[in-house]
Amino acid sequence: MPYEKLIQSYVDNQLGIDVNFISQELALSLNKRLVDVFNTHKMVQAGTGNKAAVHIDQLLRGDSIFWLDRTHENASENAFLDIIDAFVLHLNATCYAGITGYEFHFARYEEGSFYTKHFDRFEQNGDRAFSMITYLNPNWVLSDGGELCIHYPTTVTNIAPENCKCVFFKSDELEHEVLITNVPRLSITGWLKTNKIF
Repeated sequence: MPYEKLIQSYVDNQLGIDVNFISQELALSLNKRLVDVFNTHKMVQAGTGNKAAVHIDQLLRGDSIFWLDRTHENASENAFLDIIDAFVLHLNATCYAGITGYEFHFARYEEGSFYTKHFDRFEQNGDRAFSMITYLNPNWVLSDGGELCIHYPTTVTNIAPENCKCVFFKSDELEHEVLITNVPRLSITGWLKTNKIF
């Protein structure tokens, strides 16, 4: 069934992985969209913290971002959000996840950039339930760097940011970081959200 790889690997390892979460065709289209957004200077430097207290520090986080939105009327963005809509319906129906919304953005890390170790859920706001990252890096090789490093209590796991791959985990459960990338590193990153507010 659709999405079972992602869900079952999450159940088994606290970390869901599907190497073909989106098609090669959609990944190429999304890659082109991200590059176009970057080349037209629509991406902004990402920060840490929530909207009330965003802190910009490239020694902590080095990516630039652009939020996906159906009002852009972009076919590739909408196709990706259609997949997320279907995934949320499946997750709520089969796992009683209680997801009520989501937010996703394009992310681009330049050569030499990284994101230090962190959790995705804010201390003062618990609405981020699950984190999802979908990679848009065709022909990625080990020397490109930019792996997602997952910190378990007694070990670490590095996830290659390979094209079409999706990673899925609870936003408050796994500390993680983006290792230094040696080439531009592209992805869609986002969160499935509930109405839980601290």
